[in-house]
Amino acid sequence: VQLQAYGGGLVQAGGSLRLSCAASGSISRLNVMGWHRQIPGNKRELVAQFYNTGGINYADSVKGRFTISRDNAKNTVYLEMNALKPEDTAVYYCNLRNLLGSGQSYWGQGTQVTVSS
Repeated sequence: VQLQAYGGGLVQAGGSLRLSCAASGSISRLNVMGWHRQIPGNKRELVAQFYNTGGINYADSVKGRFTISRDNAKNTVYLEMNALKPEDTAVYYCNLRNLLGSGQSYWGQGTQVTVSS
């Protein structure tokens, strides 16, 4: 499975950014796609994830500000980030986890999001 992420960049606090990630390859019929983020020296943390059956999870820190969506036909997931805060600054990684078969998890290349105060 290959994941290609797009978006990210530099924005002022209160601004918005949109990330997208397209998956290709051996994707199982049941899967979950989402976004994680990591600050240097910290653990990678879940931001939001979207099961292809419809379930959605958000980290408490982004609820009400970020919206995840996906296009199952295109195996693409999007993250709309609004009301960005300096603490949202991180490298954002797209993730796909197959829920059938090996249950393997795959990662995109990461995209930097920087929010200035």
